This record gives sequence, structure tokens and C-alpha cells, in this order.
Amino acid sequence: MLLRELGWNITVKVPVTEETAVPGESPEEMVCRLAYTKAFSVFNESPGCWVIGADTVVATEENILGKPSGPEDAVNMIKMLEGNTHTVVTGVALIAPDGRKLVEAEKTNVKFRPLNEKEITSYVDSGESFDKAGAYAIQGQGMLLAESIEGCYFNVVGLPLRRLSRMFADLGWPLSEQWRKMS
Repeated sequence: MLLRELGWNITVKVPVTEETAVPGESPEEMVCRLAYTKAFSVFNESPGCWVIGADTVVATEENILGKPSGPEDAVNMIKMLEGNTHTVVTGVALIAPDGRKLVEAEKTNVKFRPLNEKEITSYVDSGESFDKAGAYAIQGQGMLLAESIEGCYFNVVGLPLRRLSRMFADLGWPLSEQWRKMS
């Protein structure tokens, strides 16, 4: 959605990737590894194309939160985040048509407002929690959960656009050309 809003002609291919942490791996290491694994698997099927892979997690001091396994897991995640600041970490892998690559991570701090049990279950009951790291969508109804955001908003949505734009420029597609449609 974000890339289409830029006017870029994109094709979405969902890679088959096991999204699991490796023991001792930091959130940054994990999302970078997973983003590259996703991008590389698609690049092998689409040689000669730009390929973007991304992976996002929500990190607290003690936990790495991916997507909830169900409603109870989503409630528990929101309970863990409410009233606290957490870090959204997105790994971005960009592979150029000639095979050159960049893999980087972006971090954004999000502070949630205090919430009660009814507010948490009402949000989860909206259905928006599922398939979202940390069980919330900042670009939807979940925007009402956040008290403040420090850093890249688009990172919290799932793709840090400024960083991606710079990565494209570093690999040979300058910003001055990025406003034109990608072919």
C-alpha cells in the first residue's frame, strides 16, 4: 500500500519463510536476517528486478513480540504494552537487479496510553490485532492506543520509507528518479 501510494509499479510476492528467532539473537539481528531471507527467496524467482524484503517486531525490555497466535495472545501483548514504551524494529533488505544488496534496521519508540481490560478486549475484538507485530495497527484504530511516537511513523506501519528511499539511492536509483514510476 505504501509503495503504491508513491506511484511505484510493484508486484507483491509472499515468500514462504519460517519467522522464528534464533537463541541469543537481538531484535535487530532477527529482523535483518528474516528480511534478507524473504528478499533473497523472491529474488531467485525474479532475477533482474528490484526486490524488497521486510520484517517487523515489537520489542520490550524482556520480550520480542511478533504476530499474535490468536485473540488471547493479542490481549496479552496489548496488556504488556499498555502504559509503557516499546520499540518497533523493522529490518529492510533491498536487492538490486544486478544482485547487490543492502540490509538495515530501523527503530521507532512508541509509548502506549494506559488502558483498562475492557478497552484492550474491545480493541482486540475489532479484529485489527491479527497479522500485526505487537497485536496493533498504528495506521488503523490502533492509532488510539499510542500516546506518542519517537522516530519514523512508517516504520511502525511496517516499512521505513525514508530509509528505503536512501537504500535505493545507495544502490543506484537516486531520489530524483524515485518520484517516477518504477518499472
